[in-house]
Amino acid sequence: MRKRTVRTRPAAALALLAAGAVVLAGGGPVGAAPTAATAAGTAPQAPQAPQAAQQDQADCDITKSVPPSTEDGPAVKAVKAKRSLVIGVDQNSYRWGARNPNTGQIEGFDIDLARAIGAAIMGDADKVVLKPVATADRIDAIKKGRVDLIVRTMTINCKRMEDVAFSKPYFNISQRVLVPKASPAKTIDDAVKGRTVCVADGGTGQAVIKDMNTAGQVVTVGNQLDCLVLMQLGKVDATMTDNGLAAGQAAQDQTVRIVDGEAQPEVVGVAMLKESPDLTARVNQVLADYYARGDWARSYDRWLKPYMLNEAERFWPGTR
Repeated sequence: MRKRTVRTRPAAALALLAAGAVVLAGGGPVGAAPTAATAAGTAPQAPQAPQAAQQDQADCDITKSVPPSTEDGPAVKAVKAKRSLVIGVDQNSYRWGARNPNTGQIEGFDIDLARAIGAAIMGDADKVVLKPVATADRIDAIKKGRVDLIVRTMTINCKRMEDVAFSKPYFNISQRVLVPKASPAKTIDDAVKGRTVCVADGGTGQAVIKDMNTAGQVVTVGNQLDCLVLMQLGKVDATMTDNGLAAGQAAQDQTVRIVDGEAQPEVVGVAMLKESPDLTARVNQVLADYYARGDWARSYDRWLKPYMLNEAERFWPGTR
């Protein structure tokens, strides 16, 4: 598997996105300019987890978290004392967390959840600060105190649990592969073997592709949207990402499609410092309330249902 470095021009990338994006419900995302890339919709078939990934998930309980609580412990009190809760989010993932060019606001499924968490903890939505964070910077942003929480389609796995704490899972996902519609590939193996595949640095897809060890080249980028740009430019043959982001990209650009098959079923959670169990407990309480009120399902129906092609219950971790 060869490695190379790819650079794209921001102006060209944005022009392609502007031409290719399908703007629904009043707006879609503005793509961030692709960073220097370091080479490193059909129905899913039965998931196939790579061997290393299976072992990783067997080593810990990825659904385990502290019990929900409404109590204000030291971490929650510290957040309230600084009068703002800073939440790391995505601004480039269509329907999950993307900046609407018409309003300038970041919006999507993850953003609804982030605002609900912030409003519940702070008692005032205006005290919630949404801070865009790149995929590869999520853990670093938490550990260095740049954000209090990450709500950004962040997969829970054993390795990450060594660095940060996670809430209870709030979404079921799996890895899927996107290709241009002109590609002859029908399955993940077809799309990856001997091909140039794009993944986000620090994302789960990066580990899955490495474990597969069949790609001709692997290109890593700072954010998932950069992979879509590189496919539009003809610089990569395929993109591996989770099914939610893949569905969003396929909806955003109708010149790409998702191939058959999925890999490594996973769950997504809210990440924060391991030293803040009371904050984790508060987040878990918000998640429980958010789901019980029907807000989770309503947000899913608004942002994701047209593209995920399944009812909400399939993606709530308690009902899979």
